[in-house]
Amino acid sequence: MKERLVIAGRFLFGLAMGVFEELSVCEICTERFSATVTRHRPRPIVQGLPSARILIAGQAPGLRVYHSGVAFDDRSGDRLRCWLGVNRAQFYDPALFAIVPMAFCFPGYDVKGSDLAPPAICARVWRQRVLAQFENIQLTVLVGKYAHDWHLGHKMSVWSRVAEWESYAPSVFPLPHPSWRNTAWMRKHEWFENTVLPELRGRVQEVIG
Repeated sequence: MKERLVIAGRFLFGLAMGVFEELSVCEICTERFSATVTRHRPRPIVQGLPSARILIAGQAPGLRVYHSGVAFDDRSGDRLRCWLGVNRAQFYDPALFAIVPMAFCFPGYDVKGSDLAPPAICARVWRQRVLAQFENIQLTVLVGKYAHDWHLGHKMSVWSRVAEWESYAPSVFPLPHPSWRNTAWMRKHEWFENTVLPELRGRVQEVIG
């Protein structure tokens, strides 16, 4: 049986079809999105082959990613790739990286122009089914609080979780969101760049060979 390829909202199937085909036409949040400032339609964005070895569990696509259809195709993605120690070609290789956000579509903006939270219904309906397609994951990278809480439970602050990274390594690395708004925090906590990131990059290289 051919592997089923799912790249950034463009769905290419082998012989078997199922959860990814259903996800590609999901309209659960149509009414929710139409009520946002952006008034956009659902556009699920996900990447990965069943043979992928590293899972990137992010938050939700931003507006730029919504338009490009490519996961982490923004400045946050540039920083995340730097954190991981990989280039774009490696990051967008679906045999290496599965990119499965907590919500597959851009949630929209509120009236103040701020990002809305990932709709919880997305994870309830889809997450277990989508993750079940990836049976070769050796490293899970959790990006931001929503991914932390879903995958690790016992809710706590992002920074407290990141500070306990050794409790989860080497199979899981909880990270803050790579937004440039977190630069000030990183400057005050040099241990993140000096200790956590070298360990993360080393683990990534072990997994991808």
